[in-house]
Amino acid sequence: MEESHFKGRTGLARLGNALSYSLHGFASAFKHESAFRQELLLAVVLIPLALHLDATWLARAIMIASVLLVLIVELLNSAIEAALDRVSMEDHPLAKRAKDLGSAAVMLSLVNVAVVWGLTLAS
Repeated sequence: MEESHFKGRTGLARLGNALSYSLHGFASAFKHESAFRQELLLAVVLIPLALHLDATWLARAIMIASVLLVLIVELLNSAIEAALDRVSMEDHPLAKRAKDLGSAAVMLSLVNVAVVWGLTLAS
C-alpha cells in the first residue's frame, strides 16, 4: 500500500499542511453539517459565558472542555458518516451501526455538557 506523498513533509511545511487541512475540515463541517453549526452556536454562547461566571479557573476550564468535546465528537461522527457514504450509499447493517454509534457518542458528549455545567453551577 502506498502512503500519501504528503507524509514525507516535515517541519514548517508539515505544520502548514496540517493547518490548511484543519481549516478546510472546519469549513467543510460548517458548510455541510447542520448539527455542527448548531453545536458551534452552542459553543459561541457557552464558552464566553463560562469565562464570565463566578467559578474557579479549573471549573471554567472543565466547562469549556466539555463544550469543545462536543465539537470534537461531532467532527469525528461527521468524518465516519462521510467515509461510509463514500464507500457506499446503500443500506447496510454495519454502516447503520457505525453511524448510530457515532450519533450516540455525540449524544453522550451533549449529556456530559449538561452534567458538567449543572454540577458546576449548582456548587
